[in-house]
Amino acid sequence: MPDTSPHPRQHERHRWYLRGVRAAFSVPGWILATAYVGFAGLAKESGFGLAETMFMTAVVWALPANVVLIGAILSGAALPWAAFAVALSSFRMMPMVVALTPELRAERTPRWVLYVLSHFVAVTSWVLAMERLRGVPRDMRTAYFLGLGSTLLISNTVLVGIVFLLVGSLPAPVTAALLFLTPIYFLTSLWGSARESAGHVAMLSGLVLGPVFHILLPGFDLLAAGLVGGIAAYAFHRLVGRVARP
Repeated sequence: MPDTSPHPRQHERHRWYLRGVRAAFSVPGWILATAYVGFAGLAKESGFGLAETMFMTAVVWALPANVVLIGAILSGAALPWAAFAVALSSFRMMPMVVALTPELRAERTPRWVLYVLSHFVAVTSWVLAMERLRGVPRDMRTAYFLGLGSTLLISNTVLVGIVFLLVGSLPAPVTAALLFLTPIYFLTSLWGSARESAGHVAMLSGLVLGPVFHILLPGFDLLAAGLVGGIAAYAFHRLVGRVARP
């Protein structure tokens, strides 16, 4: 009789994939879900349809970028400029992808697998992955992250559709409060996971400079605050490194 049992390696990948699926149902995942409840209310109140809202959720897969896209469309911006605004908002994900890729890559990992997995990189999946990948065998990390990232994307896309159908327009304060839960979680998580003081300096600089540049450079406030705060954090890192040298 031929051996019809699954290949042990494939079975191991399935096991780690399911572990990634379970990791998505955690406190960070639930906080992200509450934020997407608010996004569903925002999209419905803004006049978007069910298919459009779910499509934005799955394809853009970044809550701030989704909000930027809605704002750009409502302001009457042309499609290329709306796409540019979304791309500029999502540019902040590039350092996360750069930091996560070496953790995911094994000796024989195809590049196309990393390209596919990069779509699932968002703050929640990135924080969870960076916290837990060290306990995952290197050649099983892509399967684990696929389970984590795909579950977050699919579950929140479905959640947005359900909320859109069942719930009327949420009051503006409720929508704002739900959307605001996510950045609060992001800030506390990144603060706790920062390995160097320069990370804390960057976050504090952003908190201080964000409101200032919102007044001085409306429309370019996030870019300016990130640029200046990042340069300040890098300068602090270099200065501390020089002082620490014997």
